[in-house]
Amino acid sequence: MLTTGRRVDVFGVQMSVTDYADSIDQIIEAGREKRSFAMSALATHGLMEAVHDDAFRDVVNDLDLVTPDGQPVRWAMNILHDAGLDDRVYGPDLTWMVCGAAADAGVGIYLFGSTPETCEKFVAAILKEWPHAIISDVQPDRFREATPEEDAADIARINASGAGVVLVGRGCPRQEKWVGAHRGHVNAAMMAVGAAFDYHAGLLRKPPAVMQRVGLEWLWRMGLEPKRLFKRYAVTNTQYVIELAKAVASQRKRT
Repeated sequence: MLTTGRRVDVFGVQMSVTDYADSIDQIIEAGREKRSFAMSALATHGLMEAVHDDAFRDVVNDLDLVTPDGQPVRWAMNILHDAGLDDRVYGPDLTWMVCGAAADAGVGIYLFGSTPETCEKFVAAILKEWPHAIISDVQPDRFREATPEEDAADIARINASGAGVVLVGRGCPRQEKWVGAHRGHVNAAMMAVGAAFDYHAGLLRKPPAVMQRVGLEWLWRMGLEPKRLFKRYAVTNTQYVIELAKAVASQRKRT
């Protein structure tokens, strides 16, 4: 049985021992209460960004919930801490489940980030599946950092909308930095789940289930965008393997 709030150290990054049901419960509870809550679904790329960037690691470690978005992250949690996780908590799937739970609970949803076209298609997909869903507002990304005045206006707009869940699609690590900086200011559950926008807008195809289960989603995505993603995954995956080997070796020395 999962203990809500439990975190384990993966290469210095505090990951939440959680599953879909537990994550949804935490998010919807915060959304109902209009309680400021910050979460991220962190895959291998985000994990390694946090490992090598002290400031970003501090941001991630201060979030309320950090789910193992990628299978390799889940494997590391199980290998190093016997976390007992049977599955990852994949950001796009979690986002979709939260949209349904929010619709049923009467909790408003706010889209923050991505392009106007993507947001429009994402909203259409939500309302097609759950016509009773409450879309509190939609605010596409500026694709630059907000000025202090714009940021204050953003916070006021989100809080005035009555939304309980804010889906943040700005890409890693920008979205994690945003939800971390706005914890305590935005009165809602903020979810850093950028890829979910493109998946549910129908602009990015999901990999086959078998590739997801064996941790090869990166290979599928790299095949779709080789120029942009080849270097990222070649470097990130190598770094992950090295860090896991080091952690396992260190653990064995202690025992």
